[in-house]
Amino acid sequence: MNFVDEADIDVVAGHGGRGIVSFRRESKMPLGGPDGGTGGRGSDIVLEATYRTVTLMDHRYRRWYKAKNGEPGGPKNCTGKSAAPLIIPVPVGTIVANKGTGEILADLSTDGQRVVVAEGGLGGRGNASFKTSTRRAPTHAQPGEEGQELTLHLSLKLVADVGLLGFPNAGKSTFLRAATRSKAKVGAYPFTTKVPNLAVAQIGEHEFVLADIPGLVEGASEGAGLGDRFLKHVDRTRVLIHLVSLSPDAMEPIAAFKAINKELEAHSEFLAKRPQIVVLNKIDLLDDRYELDLWTEAFAEIGVSCAYTSGLTGEGVMEVLKQAWDTLKGDDEEDEGPDGWSPI
Repeated sequence: MNFVDEADIDVVAGHGGRGIVSFRRESKMPLGGPDGGTGGRGSDIVLEATYRTVTLMDHRYRRWYKAKNGEPGGPKNCTGKSAAPLIIPVPVGTIVANKGTGEILADLSTDGQRVVVAEGGLGGRGNASFKTSTRRAPTHAQPGEEGQELTLHLSLKLVADVGLLGFPNAGKSTFLRAATRSKAKVGAYPFTTKVPNLAVAQIGEHEFVLADIPGLVEGASEGAGLGDRFLKHVDRTRVLIHLVSLSPDAMEPIAAFKAINKELEAHSEFLAKRPQIVVLNKIDLLDDRYELDLWTEAFAEIGVSCAYTSGLTGEGVMEVLKQAWDTLKGDDEEDEGPDGWSPI
């Protein structure tokens, strides 16, 4: 399934039902008074966040939504039936904006959260509503009001507890597969991951969501390599796992670490301050484990404590996940984390 995180849709709420002109015509009451009922309310258009969908793909191909109109009023002062709201499902994490004004209408960040984006028109009043002491037989009624109409811009920011960061080919997808049961595509070349992936890791009885973000490049915060589109997906994460590759053909590790953090800071000062677990990855490619000690010491000299993993063999993955869990829960004593771990 293609991943789409931006879409524009046109929405038109329902027209209110018209009021009617009617007079009672009953036996022995040939000149009964007015009894024209009011029309029903037009359908509202409602956006609902749901985990049943994870992309805005549906709205890329269907861009126009028209809600039902309210029914007209009836005789005997019967009010027309109002139309049921039109519910449009969107992924959890969708930001809804009025494209014309740029106003943010809602941030749908929880499952089941709803927002009315266009209100249906009120029903028109029937002639019974216009009866007065001096006007006993009004012969006019109102048409229903038009429903609201506008163009919406939908932007999806994934909702995850932990985000995976790193340069292309840093091993994020391999780490994700080792940490969860994700089937994220992996390959020995940059930009294997072209869209964000979500997966769930389990620590004992607890679960948290991991987001694998496509590899960033220098200038990502300014749009290089679609980096600005990808960076927004870590905005909601509470903890970042920053994978730094120790592969011989990768960028020098400390330079890579600093370059990614520079892009985070340029994108958002709040994101740059997010708790970050730095992980030296692909340790299986080292000719001598002594190199790992050297890089650990080099990072310590700039005030950065490092974990280490091999996504390929699984070494160190459990320890990193436990550290992420402890950070999520604000537990400073990491040794007291849950004992068991298994991918789900």
